[in-house]
This record gives sequence, C-alpha cells and structure tokens, in this order.
Amino acid sequence: MHALYDRLKALFPLGELTEQRANLAFATLPVEYLRPALLHLRDQEGYTHLVLLTAVDWLEDGQENCQFQLTYLLNNRAENLDIGLRVMLPREGTTMASIHDLWPTAATYQRELREMFGIDFPDSPGVYEEFILEGWNDIPPYRRDFDTLKYANDSYAQRAGRETRDPETHMKEQLYPGKS
Repeated sequence: MHALYDRLKALFPLGELTEQRANLAFATLPVEYLRPALLHLRDQEGYTHLVLLTAVDWLEDGQENCQFQLTYLLNNRAENLDIGLRVMLPREGTTMASIHDLWPTAATYQRELREMFGIDFPDSPGVYEEFILEGWNDIPPYRRDFDTLKYANDSYAQRAGRETRDPETHMKEQLYPGKS
C-alpha cells in the first residue's frame, strides 16, 4: 500500500495514509482532487470496482466545524487491495459531483446519501425520486441532529403495557442478575 500511496502522493495532495490492515488503507484529499484521483486509480492502478460510497456526519466537532466525510472505497481485484479515499464537505448546502459515469452503481449510493443525509448529487440519475423514505417530511434521519426519540414519540402512539427501560441498566440486570 505504501508504494501506491507514494505514487498517488506525487500526483495529488493526499493526507496521511491510515492502514487498517495489510490490504486496506485510507487517505483524505481535497474534494477538487477526488475525481482525478478516482480516474487514476481506476484507469492506471487497477481499482476497477467501487465497493462502497458512504458518509459520516461529524456534528460533534462543534458547530463551526460541522462537516460530512464521504468515503469512496475501491477494490483492485487482481491484487486483492482496497483503498478508501475520503473527502470532507461542509454540512450545510452540501452538493457533490456524481461519479455514476465512472461506476453506474454509484447512482444507488448517491440516492441513499441524498435521502438519508441530505447530501445532494444533482447530476445523478433518479436522485430526486423517493428511494427508501417514501413520503418523508423531516430532516434526513442519518444526520446526527435528527432526534429519533422525539420523532418516535410524535409519530407513534404509546401502547398500554409497554415499559421503557434504560438499556445499560437493563442489560446489566439481564447479564448479571442480583449484582448492582
């Protein structure tokens, strides 16, 4: 992975390489270099399979540093290697260029990210059609500021006989009965 990283670092302003295991590593780069780096990996380095496109909502870093992290995980089947490229995006008004023309399966990931996080991919096919959340009218549910408990209380009636317990206390009682 270090040889690949060195080749990429000579072409793009990559952040530090983070190795998860011998055949899996991640690096961060500025968003404007993502497409050229993806093209290079696909066309020059043999990373022909888009394994995953996912997001992380970094809300807890404080309001002034709120951002999304998009991770594009690619696989080189011949070498049995995976590399993830990460880009950081502002959390509000987030628009990202589509890569469905590089990997058609990206359109599905992009539809999910738009619906679940609110990240817009305006050129992606079908991105504005309802996908998972039919009739949804609240903030995207995978955002860290989505209040799941409030949504459940507002949307679903309480049933008689249902008891709410603190999960930590309940599991300790279940696993270690009689010990407090």
